[in-house]
Amino acid sequence: MKNLAIITQWASNLLIALAGLGLVAMTAIVSWQVFGRFILNSSPSWSEQAALTLMIWFVTLAAAVGVREGFHIRITAVEDALPPTARRGMRILADLVVGAIGAAMLYWGGELVARTWGHVIPSLGLSRGFAYLGLPLAGGLIVLFAFERVLVELGGKNAADKEMA
Repeated sequence: MKNLAIITQWASNLLIALAGLGLVAMTAIVSWQVFGRFILNSSPSWSEQAALTLMIWFVTLAAAVGVREGFHIRITAVEDALPPTARRGMRILADLVVGAIGAAMLYWGGELVARTWGHVIPSLGLSRGFAYLGLPLAGGLIVLFAFERVLVELGGKNAADKEMA
């Protein structure tokens, strides 16, 4: 369990750094596009698709980290009204549902990537499948992070209240 926590903490830190870089790059690209459109009267043709591709990547990667770190919004009114054993069961069930959603992202995101890999984004010269590759990658990471949270809960700790590593 400790080795898993070390690996997932490292992955989480890396993903947050990559998502942050993606956000900064997207902001710079959109700023350049606005500057080009309104000041130079000529915006770069690649900027909109590049910003969209970066957004897909950094949003999905940050969403996966949100599962591990527990910073997604959750409503705890019902959970708080239950006895401790039922709360724990509810948190485990929620993590299993999140893991199932991650598995769906992995599977159907992989299908989307496979079906669009041969299509090229003209303005970027990149495969459309590459633009969507963040979906199955994030899905796999969501499965891993949800599994880790279930293991923490089964180990008698509250994954929702405790920092994972």
